[in-house]
Amino acid sequence: MSHGRAIVWMDSKEAHVFRFNAEDVDAERIKAHNPFRQVHHKAGVIGAGHGHLDRDFFDHIIDALRGVQEWLLVGPSNAKNELLTHLDAHVPWLKAQMVGVESMDHPTDGELLDHARRVFKSVDRMRPNSPPPPA
Repeated sequence: MSHGRAIVWMDSKEAHVFRFNAEDVDAERIKAHNPFRQVHHKAGVIGAGHGHLDRDFFDHIIDALRGVQEWLLVGPSNAKNELLTHLDAHVPWLKAQMVGVESMDHPTDGELLDHARRVFKSVDRMRPNSPPPPA
């Protein structure tokens, strides 16, 4: 069954990817291999004091989104911005399918899916002259 839409909730340790349509939901949890650790900047040390997420983590998220027409990115941390930078550099077509980026704390799976359905319903109302992609 085709899942035309998705929501990704991510932080520096894991990502929850929900691909869905009107009748069905496919959920996947992806763990970061090398989760971002807080790096404290010391005076006289080269670098900004920020760690970076691993590329494999981003690639697993990208693989989980293959086949969707639209998706939403949410989460509590700066990890979202690092994923966006990775998408710009490596898979700009996937970023073009994104309908938005939002800050969101730690919702339950049900709250996350409800939020996604509300957002996509709003997106559909904003383009009344074009048929919506498969729900």
